[in-house]
Amino acid sequence: MKIPVNRLLVPTLSADDKPREPHHIAYTDWGDRNNPHIVICVHGLTRNCRDFDYLARTLQADCRVVCVDVVGRGQSDWLQEAQDYEYYPLYLADAISLLNHLRSQYTTTPIVLDWVGISMGGLIGMVTALQPNLPIPINRLVISDLGPLISAVALKRIAEYVGKDPRFASFEEFKNYMKLISVSFGPLTDEQWEHMAIHSARAYPDGSYGFRYDPRIAISFKTHEITDIDLWTQWDQLNVPTLVLRGINSDILSSETAAQMQVRGAKAKVVELPGIGHAPMLMDNNQIKIVRDFILNDSAC
Repeated sequence: MKIPVNRLLVPTLSADDKPREPHHIAYTDWGDRNNPHIVICVHGLTRNCRDFDYLARTLQADCRVVCVDVVGRGQSDWLQEAQDYEYYPLYLADAISLLNHLRSQYTTTPIVLDWVGISMGGLIGMVTALQPNLPIPINRLVISDLGPLISAVALKRIAEYVGKDPRFASFEEFKNYMKLISVSFGPLTDEQWEHMAIHSARAYPDGSYGFRYDPRIAISFKTHEITDIDLWTQWDQLNVPTLVLRGINSDILSSETAAQMQVRGAKAKVVELPGIGHAPMLMDNNQIKIVRDFILNDSAC
């Protein structure tokens, strides 16, 4: 299905405070553009906004759904300097630029904004929700398989494949490799794997295929010792209604961390999904229903 891609030019914050050229972030826009209930969807580390096509198609009758390619992924620009990929204020600035852009399109108030994030996208949503004076405050937060404590062991597993930039002689070879490294997503249909592969692949002039993301996003794995990531201080400040989906086999979000997330900070509702690791992709009907019910519960669309 051909979905129009929008591009927004935003400033580039830099890790060294030196000037950079602005960059574009790309996004798809589903549903009625005048609908004051907006759902922003943000993908995981190496993924892209088209992962949300299934969810967006279901939500668009009730909400405007904006699905974003994080900088360096999908149809968004790659950064000039690799070091900026590990500068987290850049991701926050991009999110706020998008919120400003969307807010400028409305004359009506109030606007209801919900955020759905898979893995890294959930982390960006959590940090954004903590910011004061947002153009549109985050009303509800959905996080797929990410918590305030991420073990070094899990991060080292990710580091084994991120940033290697493999090339494949055919699209089928690319798809098979993508499925191999993504097996923890759980049971997806052949149609869903094909959809993901089509939008994850980058075709090169020599006929080979690679991933549609800048391999330099892995810079933090290469330049720093990999240690646990502890964001409990941030989580404990979060007070928006939050839903967390956890793959029971996840190595990113442990059962112990998920249990703590239910009693600390946002006091999240946690739903565990069998047969899935990292991360539930919000493509099957059950996961979509869980998210949809949470977003539309007591919300004015």
